[in-house]
Amino acid sequence: MTGLGAVFRPQLPPERLRAVARTADETGLEELWLWEDCFREGGISTAAAALAWTERVRIGVGLLPVPLRNVAITAMEAATLHRMFPGRAVIGVGHGVQAWMGQVGARAESPLTLLREHLDALRALLRGERLTTSGRYVRLDDVGLDWPPPAPVPVLAGATGPRSLRLAGEAADGIVLTASTTADGVRRARALVDEGREAAGRSADPHEVVVYLLAATGPDAAARLRAELLKEEGPDPDPTLGVAGDAGTVAKAVERLADAGADTVILQPTGDEPDPEGFVRFVAEEVRPLVP
Repeated sequence: MTGLGAVFRPQLPPERLRAVARTADETGLEELWLWEDCFREGGISTAAAALAWTERVRIGVGLLPVPLRNVAITAMEAATLHRMFPGRAVIGVGHGVQAWMGQVGARAESPLTLLREHLDALRALLRGERLTTSGRYVRLDDVGLDWPPPAPVPVLAGATGPRSLRLAGEAADGIVLTASTTADGVRRARALVDEGREAAGRSADPHEVVVYLLAATGPDAAARLRAELLKEEGPDPDPTLGVAGDAGTVAKAVERLADAGADTVILQPTGDEPDPEGFVRFVAEEVRPLVP
């Protein structure tokens, strides 16, 4: 079965999260994803709150920008969430938006090197290993978690370019693709990830492909979707990006991504979605039954 979820976008104030998270839990939504976009809301703080307010929905963080975070802190926070809320937190890390990283003095000269070092160290620490390493960016001296997760914790990586996608296959347990990814883009991404997995001898390991899908419903859905695509993709956006319409129309768009290789599709409302709780309810109660 294709996994399905929704995004709580950080254009909403943090105080709105409680009602949206509880709606997700009450309606049976599988996953609610949060973003750590500069300079809006912290990914771990919002995830911890959402997990505490709910009982069963999985909470994803996509993504934590690694230039902002010492890997030991990332590991400590991820392990804490998994010990308090076993199996319900999904952690993704990525390069971060380079302009934002520059604004805070954290822009890496080699984002790819940093991401590889961060992934290798993070996954080792979450496995309960003690680690000493001296990389270009990640330096640890006999570091181990006192409270590692009791079970394996998958770490996902955000990736777009070919080198990052291959790296995700080599060093991560899954990938997160942006809403700018078409079905053909998912196929290409999956092929590049598989190249990385094969190169690292990890072809037999599970590797989840998560992709965001911009979606809108309601009487003004098409206009809101078009406005967001023009803003994010430019004057001539790919017509296959995003979906506007009723549950059946949205479900068909989800299936196209699943057929292309996505394991989980996370529906991303437009930034001006007028009813975030209603959007979550729509995904859980109307779209989910139509997605195999």
